[in-house]
Amino acid sequence: MMISLKRLIGHDTLDEHQHKSMGGMATFALWLGANVVVTTILTGMLLVPDLRFPVAMTWVLIGSLIGAIPLLLVGLMGQRTGLPSMALTRRAYGPTGSKIISLVNMAVLIAWSWIQALLAGMSLDYAIEATTGYSNLPLMTILCETIVVLIVLRGHLGIERIERWAAAAMMVLAAGVVYQLNRHYEVGALFEMPAESRNGITLGIAFDIVVATAFSWISTSADYNRNCKSGRIAVLGTYGGYVCASMIAMGLGAAVSGLSVLGGMEQTYDPTRLLSGFGFGLPAALVIFFSVMTTNVMAVYSATLSCMNVSPGMAFWKPALVIGVVTVFGALIPGILDQFQNFLLLIGALFIPAFSVMIVDYYLVGRDGYNAELLRSPHQLGRPTAGIAIGAYLIGAALAAYWTLVAPLSIGASLPVFVITGGLYWLGCALFTRSSLATQGD
Repeated sequence: MMISLKRLIGHDTLDEHQHKSMGGMATFALWLGANVVVTTILTGMLLVPDLRFPVAMTWVLIGSLIGAIPLLLVGLMGQRTGLPSMALTRRAYGPTGSKIISLVNMAVLIAWSWIQALLAGMSLDYAIEATTGYSNLPLMTILCETIVVLIVLRGHLGIERIERWAAAAMMVLAAGVVYQLNRHYEVGALFEMPAESRNGITLGIAFDIVVATAFSWISTSADYNRNCKSGRIAVLGTYGGYVCASMIAMGLGAAVSGLSVLGGMEQTYDPTRLLSGFGFGLPAALVIFFSVMTTNVMAVYSATLSCMNVSPGMAFWKPALVIGVVTVFGALIPGILDQFQNFLLLIGALFIPAFSVMIVDYYLVGRDGYNAELLRSPHQLGRPTAGIAIGAYLIGAALAAYWTLVAPLSIGASLPVFVITGGLYWLGCALFTRSSLATQGD
């Protein structure tokens, strides 16, 4: 019994000795399943009717194409080195800075999992009530998160298998939902629907939210893409899967929001309400259930790796189990969905500058030291960039907060913050290197 249990539990580590198990379709399915999720649907719902439907979808496409580029770059770093995202931060930020970023990342992923667990519980509760008449939201939330923890405990191989089947199921169910929407509502009216300010969404904020959604995955992309069989698969599979998922999920959210307004219904975070009128709420609830579960699995898994980066001696299953228990209790906090939009903007403020530094460090400053020695050496491998990295990050995070909360930019804060933070880090490294060379010359 003990031997079989050990075989069921994953033994994932931070080092480069992982299975290169993901081909093109597996990578595409993983990132499709990750982003065809109700939280991405909610993001689409925020955009309409503040923006006209065609305008909203245009900016979803542009924001996804641009926002996914840093996601690809970090994922490619993972594929080349075999290391997870938080281990890669050790190169630019140093061991202490890396641990701080890992703690922040773990906290954000746990909060993200709270939202996912509650939404999964809501959808499962709807499905059970529709078929049996029994309703118990707290119980369903706990049940959903228990399933998530059991999948995570199997490790990345279990996650890859689950994601493939879940992605296929979601696509079939989503196609059915779109078909029924088209049959029972005047979908064509969406393209004629005028803009109406309700949520305070401008073009700049819309672009920022879409980009922030892509950036919310940056901190986890190397965790999964390090298992890709090649760099080409890591890039094409991720880009195709992510952008397709964004268009499908945000498009569905924008359509549901627009049709709710056209039908004189109150805007809702629950797409099943729009579909339940003609008996199609159950399939919609199943779409949400599968999508949220797949995303939640990835969030808990990456939070586990973040915890292991802080305390490398931990066995994989221990933080996975503890984090799973924490997410169950957090999901029961009243009113957490009310802060969804602010949570997206917080992600942008925290992670856009953090990973801008890391991308510039790897692709522009130098790749020396991006190997397994990051896990064993307590030093900066001859290039003490930690102070520059942390300084650039703090400036970038401050700018992101100011341009998001105090004086919003018409073009949004995401791209300016990304470019400025990366530029400051590159400039600081260039000046530091020149200064060091000049001192040595003297």
